[in-house]
Amino acid sequence: MIQILLSLLLLALTAAALPLHQVPPTVTLDGDRGETANGKPWVSRDTLKGKVHILFYVDPDKKDLNNALSEALKRRKFDHNHYASVAIVNMAATWMPNFAIEAKLKKKQELYPDTLYVKDKQKVLVKEWGLADDNSDILLFDKEGKLIYFYEGRLNDKEIAKVIKLIEERLQ
Repeated sequence: MIQILLSLLLLALTAAALPLHQVPPTVTLDGDRGETANGKPWVSRDTLKGKVHILFYVDPDKKDLNNALSEALKRRKFDHNHYASVAIVNMAATWMPNFAIEAKLKKKQELYPDTLYVKDKQKVLVKEWGLADDNSDILLFDKEGKLIYFYEGRLNDKEIAKVIKLIEERLQ
């Protein structure tokens, strides 16, 4: 009986994960669900195509977990005509008040205009894409919007090198 329950749990967890080499289901963050730092709706299907995109989905309490990846990407100075970054903040995963997070995001959007900052106010990507809650998720998409890399938690040096290599391969 326990073996059957464990198998069902494993199957459920696997089904929730986004499949690689496919375009994920469209997610829209608008109104009560969320929006960009500039107050506009965010639609994954419209945003995550045409360029290689890296998407950071982050609990504000874990915002520094993948700074090493962010720094490595900055050093590479990828051409923003072919590469873009999106930072989505899981605002429902923290004790911090929304107004404080929103003020920081607005400031970051002004400082880093090449990154699109987005607010997920109701854990929409956790529910619809199966992303990790209370963590830092890294997703990489090719120019067609297909997911080519997914990682939950802190990336080690080997994983950072893998992300950089995947980006470089897709930019050629």
